Amino acid sequence: MAGGFSLKGGGGGLESLAIGGKVLVAVVFGAIVFGGYYMVLFTEVENQIKFESAQIATKSRELGSAKAAQRQYNRDLAEKARREQLAVKQRKILPDSAETPAFLSTLQTVATVSGIRLTSWTPLDGKVEEFYAKVPMQLKLRGRFHQVVKFFHGVGQVDRIINMQNITVTTGGDDGSKTSTSGAPEVLVECLATAFRALKSSDGKRKGKKKKKAAH
Repeated sequence: MAGGFSLKGGGGGLESLAIGGKVLVAVVFGAIVFGGYYMVLFTEVENQIKFESAQIATKSRELGSAKAAQRQYNRDLAEKARREQLAVKQRKILPDSAETPAFLSTLQTVATVSGIRLTSWTPLDGKVEEFYAKVPMQLKLRGRFHQVVKFFHGVGQVDRIINMQNITVTTGGDDGSKTSTSGAPEVLVECLATAFRALKSSDGKRKGKKKKKAAH
C-alpha cells in the first residue's frame, strides 16, 4: 500500500508502521500530552491569577475601609478637640462652681485697670434658676465718672458673664468730699454684680425640696 501508514510485512501495531507514520504518531501523542499538560498548567495559573486578583480586590477594599476609618477618626479627633476647646470656653463663661474668689478677683482687676477704687464687696446668697444659678455680690466703688464708665465696659468684656444691676450713682466720697485727690469730680457707685454658674445635680435636688416645701 502506498502512503506513510503502509505496514511492514509480517508484523502488527506500531512496529509495522513506517518511519513517517511513527513520527506522525509521536507528534500527535506529544501534542496530546503537551495539550493536556498545558491545560492543567493554564488552569492552575488561571486559578492562581483569579485567587490573587480576589486577594488584591479584598486588600483594596480593606485599604479603602482603613482609609475611610482613618478619615473618620481624624474628623472625630478634630471634633473632640473642638468640643474640648468649647467646653473650656463655656466653663469660663459659665463655670460649674460659684468661684466667688475668682469672681471678686476679676472685678478687682477690672477696677484697677479702670482706675477706680472698689471700696466694699459683699457676697450674697445665690439663687438657683431653671437652667443656671446666680452668684450675686453687692459692690461699692468710687472714682471719676469716666473711670466708672470704663469699669462697666471692662466688666462687659471679661469671659465670664457678669450682669450689673441696681446701679445708683451719687457725688462725693464716703467722707462727704466732692472731689478726688486729683481735684477731678468723683462719684460713688453702688450696684449689684451678678455672675452665673452651671447647675449641678445637687442644685436640682435642693430646688425640688424647695418646691415641695412651697406646696405644703
